[in-house]
Amino acid sequence: MHSNQTYLVNGDEPFFWLGDTAWTLFQRLSIHHAKTYLMNRKEKGFNVIQSILINVAHKNDPVSHQQIENEDLLKTIAPENRQYWDRVVELVDFAAEHGMYFALLPVWGKVAKKGFLHARNVEAYADFLAETFKDKPNILWLLGGDTRGDLDPELWDVFGQKLKASMPDMLVGYHPFGRTSSSYWFHDKDWLDFNMFQSGHRRYDQPALQSWDDAYAQEPWYGEDNWQYVLHDLAQTPTKPVIDGEPSYEQIPQGLHDSSEPYWQAHHVRRYAYWSVLSGAFGHTYGHNAIFQFNGSGFGPEYGVNATWAEALHASGGSQMQYLKELMLEIRFQECEQMQSILYPEEVEEPKEDKVLVFGRDQHLVAYTYSGKSFSLHKPDATMNYKAYWIDPVNGSRSYTGLYSLNEAVSFQPPPKDTDFTDWVLLLVELD
Repeated sequence: MHSNQTYLVNGDEPFFWLGDTAWTLFQRLSIHHAKTYLMNRKEKGFNVIQSILINVAHKNDPVSHQQIENEDLLKTIAPENRQYWDRVVELVDFAAEHGMYFALLPVWGKVAKKGFLHARNVEAYADFLAETFKDKPNILWLLGGDTRGDLDPELWDVFGQKLKASMPDMLVGYHPFGRTSSSYWFHDKDWLDFNMFQSGHRRYDQPALQSWDDAYAQEPWYGEDNWQYVLHDLAQTPTKPVIDGEPSYEQIPQGLHDSSEPYWQAHHVRRYAYWSVLSGAFGHTYGHNAIFQFNGSGFGPEYGVNATWAEALHASGGSQMQYLKELMLEIRFQECEQMQSILYPEEVEEPKEDKVLVFGRDQHLVAYTYSGKSFSLHKPDATMNYKAYWIDPVNGSRSYTGLYSLNEAVSFQPPPKDTDFTDWVLLLVELD
């Protein structure tokens, strides 16, 4: 953990979490295909893969001991299933060889919701996980799994305490239900090292879709403004790092359940990434509809998926995440902070898609405009001049645009664009 308690470090180096949601990797891909997937992600800058160890069986799925239905969970860790766990370990080791981490979910939330994980077997399962993975240096743990922490807080608390006691050097988080954060239930728990929220897959105009999904309306509704979760969680005491662990996936229906709705596109996933990171998140997790379920591997398709996982490896949004990571490492993001105060004039209303985020420190300033609108920056105490560059988040290209001082308000007008959307990143670098 960085000294500011907001970012992660790996030894002495800052660690920017660039995650991918590969929930069903261990259940649905062969070793060969899994390694192909991992190498593709490594080449694109991803360094954390979020995957489930035990899930509930889905309709039309082939039989799998790690997708349980009406069974005691402990049967999945019995000696006759050792071949599965050996495959998991092989892939964990392969990832380690290539500088990648796994954020492992011991179970998906439905396993607990259906009563397969409970107070009578949770400690035995935690002991098995410690025995299997305690010597693996590239493991992080995520409890929950698209589930509310208040449905069984004692269970998750026992699980978190047990994992932290057995593997104190491994980070532990909690993947919550859509439109909620782990901070809502577990922020004060010693085992929770960072907060994760799921901004989810809904548009601004989709606050309520189905009764089962909207049973808890007491939480604030932020719509697509995932940056608001970051500010909410960073305001809690004690300070803990925060990340969006599941924003809208590329090529999934808006609202998730109705494939007649428009699908989220690459420019949407870029927006979620830049909005959260430039608000102070310690990284970001990307997702693609075809990859999280590994469509095309012989399992029943869900959520209107329109591509195979092998095709989705090359999707535009996933390929563009690396440019954000590279930029954050360049500006030494661990020394930066949100700098909305230099946006001029101050925002009077919540601008939604027109939101401009400003982030940085004296030597580097970064601003992101999703809609391509112009904006002004004013830093009255500025004593240095800045070289200014427009960065296209679609391809990472840079275009020098001039030398500026911010001691008076300066208006920045993004250039015309012939790519798939109008978002731009402005980078200001202190003149040597």
